[in-house]
Amino acid sequence: MTALRALALALTLFGAPALADPISGEAAKAMLFPEKGVSVELIPNAKMSRDLMKVIKAVAEQQPWYAAIALSPDEDLMSSQATVAGAQFHDTDAAAAFALAGCEAKRSGASPCAVVALVRPKGWQARDLQLSLNATAFFNRDYLTAASPRALATSASTGSFGFGAGAEAALADCAAKSAADDCLVAVAD
Repeated sequence: MTALRALALALTLFGAPALADPISGEAAKAMLFPEKGVSVELIPNAKMSRDLMKVIKAVAEQQPWYAAIALSPDEDLMSSQATVAGAQFHDTDAAAAFALAGCEAKRSGASPCAVVALVRPKGWQARDLQLSLNATAFFNRDYLTAASPRALATSASTGSFGFGAGAEAALADCAAKSAADDCLVAVAD
């Protein structure tokens, strides 16, 4: 266990403010979006034609939320390996960071990569709890029917999530699935 993961676990067990406020399953149920439908926000870029933006929108509509698409404005969308989508995050900020980092690592054009689309659930409004489409489906299908104690932990930077019989088990499951050490308990009963 890494030092950061051990610290996160210790803070969870001993009530640190950042982890002391997971919400209940009932509160989470009221905050989560329905699993059907996406909303795409296109971010205009002076180097992109309207036709290209239509293609980007069509691609974005196929991504599971929360997602972002980044590309190198100097390169051809269809042939460039620098076009990167980050999907299944718990918010568009993390998805955009992933997509931009991937694009920058692969671009050959002179202009820096730009995020050109954000994908959120249909009817999206900012809420205290946001879960990826997969985590939302898991919550609806499995979390709500599991016996207590139960907890759901999420990784903001990777979009991973974990579940278990209590906070410690949820954090361990999330950490096992995540390449980062930032899992936090989001929901607990």
